[in-house]
Amino acid sequence: MEQYKKEFIEFMVDSNVLKFGEFTLKSGRKSPFFMNAGSYVTGSQLKKLGEYYAKAIHDKYGEDFDILFGPAYKGIPLSVATTIAFSELYGKEIKYCSNRKEEKDHGDAGILLGSPIKDGDKVVIIEDVTTSGKSIEETFPILKAQGDVEIVGLMVSLNRMEKGKGEKSALEEIKDLYGFETGAIVSMEEVVEHLYNKPYNGKVYIDDTLKAAIDTYYEQYGAAK
Repeated sequence: MEQYKKEFIEFMVDSNVLKFGEFTLKSGRKSPFFMNAGSYVTGSQLKKLGEYYAKAIHDKYGEDFDILFGPAYKGIPLSVATTIAFSELYGKEIKYCSNRKEEKDHGDAGILLGSPIKDGDKVVIIEDVTTSGKSIEETFPILKAQGDVEIVGLMVSLNRMEKGKGEKSALEEIKDLYGFETGAIVSMEEVVEHLYNKPYNGKVYIDDTLKAAIDTYYEQYGAAK
């Protein structure tokens, strides 16, 4: 596992973004872990988060794209932080763009914030986590309405590796449905690999009991590989 992935897992724990216990998800599933990107609230956290996203995007998609699109609302700070990090880490100027939930009809009118998108632009979509693919259902037609746009791929922070609408993961379903690549900074498999029975800051976050709960969860909800 790459060093930045290990650091990102610890960063999620430190930021109280990745939690372990028992949580009821929007889907109704009872999960032994939960990720809430809304807990990144400080300047230093957003700076680091942008750097981890930039490294993962660079690893997966390289530099041959023009715009980083973050769907409203959580994608807005993610796209801004990551474009800054991409410039600092790789000297490549990527533009950021996001959508408004409601189209504006005066001043800076339209559905988009940030850079306009035009024919020939290559776009990477950035999100926190994808469990159902609903936001992509909304995002995809917005991007395609801007012209002859190539969607290079999607990057999320955590691949939960569980079933979406069918037997495959939400990321795999998006890839199959829309025809572009998907990726994550880390997967839950990598989280378990890094934290299982290994003390971090004097605490074991995934002990035998929690590991058994995670295994049981994936027996029921794990995506087909």
